[in-house]
Amino acid sequence: MQTKIGVLVMSYGTPANMDQVEAYYTHIRRGNPPTAEQLKELKDRYEAIVGGVFPLRENTDKQVAALQETINRLNPYADKEFVCYQGLKHASPFIEDGVAAMANDGIKEAVGIVLAPHYSVMSIGGYIKRAEAKAAETGIAMKCVRSYHLHPKLIEALAARVSKKLDQFEEAGAQRDKVRVLFSAHSLPQKILEMGDPYRDQLMETSKAVAERAKVTSWQFTWQSAGRTQEPWLGPDILDTLRSLSLEQVEDVLVAPVGFVSDHLEVLYDLDIEAKAIAKELDMRLERIDSLNTDPLYMETLSDVIFTTYAGK
Repeated sequence: MQTKIGVLVMSYGTPANMDQVEAYYTHIRRGNPPTAEQLKELKDRYEAIVGGVFPLRENTDKQVAALQETINRLNPYADKEFVCYQGLKHASPFIEDGVAAMANDGIKEAVGIVLAPHYSVMSIGGYIKRAEAKAAETGIAMKCVRSYHLHPKLIEALAARVSKKLDQFEEAGAQRDKVRVLFSAHSLPQKILEMGDPYRDQLMETSKAVAERAKVTSWQFTWQSAGRTQEPWLGPDILDTLRSLSLEQVEDVLVAPVGFVSDHLEVLYDLDIEAKAIAKELDMRLERIDSLNTDPLYMETLSDVIFTTYAGK
């Protein structure tokens, strides 16, 4: 008989429908309800994405289903069955719900992984802290993946996407080496740098590895989707970067948001709508690489680090 090993697949979470946006935003704001203006702005962003909020939730569901299939196919343990559970940071089922579901199913061992390749104490660290606390409470031995930002299959998948879009630029008449590739990720408060947090360095390592694999020489890193708080956030923001590139007379830009692994608000609105609008004003062509979503190489990356973490390597 196979022993069941839980796999807690964690992600940021999105509301399942427009009616849940306020509760979701309130949770992000640590229990403080948004103002009417803030709520309207967020709802407007969801409305601006074709199909509204619903596809965003489905993206994560599809990733978890694809990961389960990949784990089943590649499982090196004949006596163990790995079973995926979802745990979301800001929406139901919450991280604690996912761990509780494992406990209810009699699971005693589990691996936690976040659908984000780069570690920060302010992002992945928060997920892990919550997962481990609930696991300890329910008697589950939980090991967590901290990062997988240089996994060869992740780099291969991202580089293939960069190369594919650069091919399209060439087909449209652009010079390949004149296309500026912008690697991007979600900004975090600047104070993480004083804490010796690895987030920025890991993102730079991923970007460099992808650029080398895709033979890209004209690239730089930029930030996006910063929170609106009093404290300073990591920059420059992509909208400012685009303005600077316009002054350099760069006409073609490819955005590679390596900090994100699926299509959601920060990609579909912040890049596809907001950044594209600025680029259009600047008479600049801006394209984005396709998101990883359920890419087989990404699913294999996740399953590989789950197995190695479980084995204690």
